[in-house]
Amino acid sequence: MKTLCLLLLAVALPSWADPLLLYPRHSRDSDPEAYVAELLQLAVDHAPQHYQLQPTSEPMAQSRAQQMLEQHSPHLQVMWAMTTREREQRLLPIRIPIYKGLIGWRINLQRPQDAQRLSQVDELADLQSLRFGQRHDWPDTPLLRANGLRVVTSPSYPGLFAMLHAGRFDAFPREVVTVWQEQAQAARDGLELSVDEHIVLHYPTAFYFFTSRQDTQLAEHLRLGLEAAIADGSFERLFQHHHGATLRRARLEQRRVIELKNPELPAETPFERQQLWYRPEATSNDKE
Repeated sequence: MKTLCLLLLAVALPSWADPLLLYPRHSRDSDPEAYVAELLQLAVDHAPQHYQLQPTSEPMAQSRAQQMLEQHSPHLQVMWAMTTREREQRLLPIRIPIYKGLIGWRINLQRPQDAQRLSQVDELADLQSLRFGQRHDWPDTPLLRANGLRVVTSPSYPGLFAMLHAGRFDAFPREVVTVWQEQAQAARDGLELSVDEHIVLHYPTAFYFFTSRQDTQLAEHLRLGLEAAIADGSFERLFQHHHGATLRRARLEQRRVIELKNPELPAETPFERQQLWYRPEATSNDKE
């Protein structure tokens, strides 16, 4: 009996011993980044070391999450965010773009009464009379300003939708992969917003997983897990499962593309690995 108990303990011990991997909870509502949490689980499933994934007990601002990783806090081990040169100096990036570059393709939320305003836009200069909403600690804020656009900020992610509804700014550029989900959540909150059908803002960027610079082993495990998921096709299957229908709905190849510069783009961004990036023209060509 004693031997049997020891055997059972030995079988159970690896799951108990798996290190905890805490990541920042986005919000208490419907999570627009559920895909990222599933991708993180996929990376862990393919990694040489097993981890137990768990979100933080409370929603956490991006700036707070970065601060905790910089301090090598035991209460957070990984976050995801748009890359910048400064962020890559402070944190350790896993340079595999989570959204395959789609984080740099932005479709605007707007008020229904303004639905035709963006139909008149042909170039960047046509946007300079408008006010764009962003969170104060998002990298998009200085990026939009560097391109000559006016930005109204808020410390509250949910508050930005209420501000747009109230006319505090004119448009809210959102990731193509989340814009309709966010519109639906706003509607459930009693806010009537519409998704622009005419233009798409584009700037070169990537959304990565980041760890503390002290967690080199964790970063390498996540990198190896993501590479293995790319190799066996499970990364692409998860991407298409979450975003395939949205990308067809977005019709990026049929919109007017307004190109923005990204002065904070790190030189190490792996654009040479074409399989890591989504190209709208590839979808268009497949139909021809």
